[in-house]
Amino acid sequence: MTESQPRAFKGRGAASNPEGRFESIRHHAEDDGWQSLLLDDEAPRPRTEVTDERARSVITRNDSPDIAFEQAMNPYRGCEHGCIYCFARPSHSYLNLSPGLDFETRIRAKGNLAEVLRAELAKPGYMPRPINIGSNTDPYQPVEKRWRLTRAALEVLAGSRHPCTIVTKNALVERDIDLLAPMARERLVQVFVSVNSLDNRLAAKLEPRASAPHRRLQAIRALAEAGIPVGVLVAPIIPALNDRDLEAVLERAHDAGARCAGYTVLRLPWELKQLFREWLALHAPQRAEHVMSLVRQMNGGRDYDSDFRTRMRGQGVFAELLRRRFEVACRRHGYGRARELRLDTSRFVPPREVSPQGSLF
Repeated sequence: MTESQPRAFKGRGAASNPEGRFESIRHHAEDDGWQSLLLDDEAPRPRTEVTDERARSVITRNDSPDIAFEQAMNPYRGCEHGCIYCFARPSHSYLNLSPGLDFETRIRAKGNLAEVLRAELAKPGYMPRPINIGSNTDPYQPVEKRWRLTRAALEVLAGSRHPCTIVTKNALVERDIDLLAPMARERLVQVFVSVNSLDNRLAAKLEPRASAPHRRLQAIRALAEAGIPVGVLVAPIIPALNDRDLEAVLERAHDAGARCAGYTVLRLPWELKQLFREWLALHAPQRAEHVMSLVRQMNGGRDYDSDFRTRMRGQGVFAELLRRRFEVACRRHGYGRARELRLDTSRFVPPREVSPQGSLF
């Protein structure tokens, strides 16, 4: 018998479902030679399962020096987009689930998000600070179409005049322009759309259930035309894989209406190292070693270096080249810095307790 090999699943990013680092039980799969005879060539595709999770709190605080926001909120745990490079994959291990296929097929939805958010904003002494929505998993991933948790959160924030920023790679954000445009007029929102390549074939493998690159550019245009401040994130940049598109993405996004830009390089914490190597072996075998060689060069000789000073941008010659290319392209197109826009916290009004009798004033 030989050990079964990872294989690609159509519409999914991960090629396997390895145990999370906190699991005490280990599973070892073996091929007994019968599989090809008993199973159809078209194996069943993993289906998405969404579990309603009762959250006790929804606002998290951040003190990492390399992250611009102080508060964040994520309506979902796990992400159906299936981006193989997602640094949030290892967080599924805390749920005793795999960072592999489980991360993109077994989603936890915080069904009471709006209720808990309203209670947290109403606490005595709460100090408003912009809340980032989507720092860990995408708030507009496909399951949002049915669960509408992101929209519910925006309704609470808009009603309280509380500022927020949004990060997404899904054109579904266009659905909420009716909420975002009025918030933008009061300097309460800024949206960032992530576009790391213009190659549809590559994107379909890297980010199998995210919107296609051209649709994200259309979303940038729709947001900008509605008066919503929008920026583009070229993230992550993967050396020898999508870095060639850096300048083109910045040009196309600016043409669509993006007025600020940022970038990060590939990060491979914990189990993500194994998953990304599997992906390379399946989808880019001829350049796999070259990609990983450059990744190690940007991480001090390791697959990943968690140092706050370098983890987002990397270090070394290749990282410096990326930085210079990014800055030159931004100057050419007149991009501003993401932090130049100051969202307004002075208009915040704590939510009132919901009453069945309504309000008289």
